Amino acid sequence: MKAIGVVCEYNPFHLGHRRQFGLIRARYGADAAVVCAMSGNFVQRGEPAVFDKFARARAALLCGADLVLELPLTACLSSAEGFAAAGVGLFDAMGCVDALCFGSERGETAAVRDTAERLLSPEFDGCLRDELTAGCSYAAARQRALERLGGDGTMVRRPNDILAVEYVKALLRLHSAVEPFAVVRGGDYHAGTPDPDHPSATSLRRLLLSGGEWEPYVPREAAEVFRGAARYSLAAGERAMLARLRALSDAEFAALPYGAEGLWSRFRRACRTEPGLEEILTASKSKRYARSRLMRMAMCAYLGVDAAALRREPPFVRVLAFDNAGRTLLREAKRQGKISLLNAGERSPDRDWGELERRADGLYALFRTDGGTECGMESKGRACYDPKGKCQEEFGQLGNFIDKV
Repeated sequence: MKAIGVVCEYNPFHLGHRRQFGLIRARYGADAAVVCAMSGNFVQRGEPAVFDKFARARAALLCGADLVLELPLTACLSSAEGFAAAGVGLFDAMGCVDALCFGSERGETAAVRDTAERLLSPEFDGCLRDELTAGCSYAAARQRALERLGGDGTMVRRPNDILAVEYVKALLRLHSAVEPFAVVRGGDYHAGTPDPDHPSATSLRRLLLSGGEWEPYVPREAAEVFRGAARYSLAAGERAMLARLRALSDAEFAALPYGAEGLWSRFRRACRTEPGLEEILTASKSKRYARSRLMRMAMCAYLGVDAAALRREPPFVRVLAFDNAGRTLLREAKRQGKISLLNAGERSPDRDWGELERRADGLYALFRTDGGTECGMESKGRACYDPKGKCQEEFGQLGNFIDKV
């Protein structure tokens, strides 16, 4: 049995994600196990996930995943490079993952690898500095620097290509034996209505939060989970975020991640003068830095994650869902001994990390679109165990299922 890793957010899970599972099994065999390293309640855009991590993990399992692990919060609030490195590092440490499958607009593994190698070359940093000094934005400077080295600049222009390159860069840095496998990932990132063949999570979130017809773009099993799940949005929690941002001290602003070159000072001024979150982001934005960087900075401020905390190595990885094939992989990962696994809902053995999880859990609740404010999700959460195609059994606070694999 081959084990194939997927770094994902499933925000929400849709037909394109199920298609990826099919492509994996077409290449590696019908018995290939799909291992997902999934964002928790906050995603890499610096926003709350539209459904909580337990609902999204259950949906993924019912739609063909075999094991769903939670990417730590600090990875989810990192840049594309940090996000990719965390997922790749997790799979490499498991010691039983054979390949990493990722979407890419180009969909060509060789092109992704060539770009990654050029970006890691000793000459790249010098070329990048030259372009930044000339006044380019970071994105434009990276593209031009790559082209100066004979690379294809279009490979760092589109979102999935960019993330694909970061995955392979992480594999190369680790000298990992995990094989990269790119699949074509189309997308209608700015369309109002999803493309039935290549639905995007962005357009689906719009439908979910506006009351539109979203179910045709989601597998039936996932739709059943999502129908009864609470929904979350950035807009619903804006006032909670503003309350936190307006109360930050100068020292807290200065300690935020992503605040280099005086960006934290611009952000502080905007938080104290602008009426809303969008206005804060607009007033803080500079030519060099993308909006997503500012959004991650704002979410870190809201959650109390400073630069030091963001750099900290997570002490464990939580298991959110698994079936019998996933159980086998958990057993093998335990045998390898390079990764610490913890049950969803189990108390953290690390006090500081546990406090970070508790705080993020409670503050996530304030993004509920129905006005609910219930907290304690982390302590009440359970891992979904799916032996026969339905989540028939759950292990929660009464016992650590990791000891039972």
